[in-house]
Amino acid sequence: MNKGECNKETLCKALCGTVIIIFAVFLILLVSISISNNEQKNILTIIAVPGDNTEIGNARIKFSQNDVLEGNAISHQEGSQDIIINENGIYQISYQLFGTQDAITTFNFNAILIVNNQAINSTFNESPVLRENVSNRMTLTSTVILRLNAGDVLNLGGVSIEDITYPNARIDIEKIG
Repeated sequence: MNKGECNKETLCKALCGTVIIIFAVFLILLVSISISNNEQKNILTIIAVPGDNTEIGNARIKFSQNDVLEGNAISHQEGSQDIIINENGIYQISYQLFGTQDAITTFNFNAILIVNNQAINSTFNESPVLRENVSNRMTLTSTVILRLNAGDVLNLGGVSIEDITYPNARIDIEKIG
């Protein structure tokens, strides 16, 4: 065997080995993408619109629209204040709560998450106190992560000693673990 033939054979073996490795990596990526696409997402997005919440002051927020509902871990009946947790897990909960007062005067409201009729103090979201001649509306936002169990009932609470109403709200929940 001469030197030129040996190099061609070595090159051919190296090239075949490289092609096999690339093909194996491609198959692994294809299988992992397929598996990740088959994982069930568990997401709930619900909206409260004007007319859903007519209570003044302290209130559990009702939501009339289920905008996104994927999976079975979380459920909500439109028009209800109750969000039902159907699977044990870790949940990321983000909300926006819009509060307003008819009179322009001292203005303050807060929000809190409630699980099984127990306020979760670590989720208390306190707004600043706005004084007279300042806007009579405000939006509170927060994102928290909670460990919840199947059968838990979650609520978003508006908290105020003043004549605050809650015309709009949104809550987004995703099971993350």
